[in-house]
Amino acid sequence: MAAEKFTPTDSELAILNVLWKHGPSTVHEVRDALGQEQGYTTVLKLMQIMHDKQLVSREKEGRAHRYEAAIEKENVQQNLLDRLMDTAFDGSMSQLLQQAISSKELDKSDWEELNQLMDKLKDQSKDT
Repeated sequence: MAAEKFTPTDSELAILNVLWKHGPSTVHEVRDALGQEQGYTTVLKLMQIMHDKQLVSREKEGRAHRYEAAIEKENVQQNLLDRLMDTAFDGSMSQLLQQAISSKELDKSDWEELNQLMDKLKDQSKDT
């Protein structure tokens, strides 16, 4: 499966978030990071499926495997954002941004950061 077309399930995304945060990990380490609500065999099976999909790579380490994310976090985030924009906002970036900004009270530093980002993006668009 091509990483640029990948939309993870909630369970796959939870595992990927652990691997992105902690780096290469065993099934036990991933399960511990996820919390005890997931059974070991459930996490193992999910990670085996993710390996088959080429979403994670693995190396043998003793009797266990150490898994590593095989796709970039930024690519997955962009794919999820694109899908959300297309499905919930009819492809409108401005509607998505309006909803995101208005759904949470922003403090002064948040607004300053957003303004700096917008200025940077405006400058980049002038250059192209």
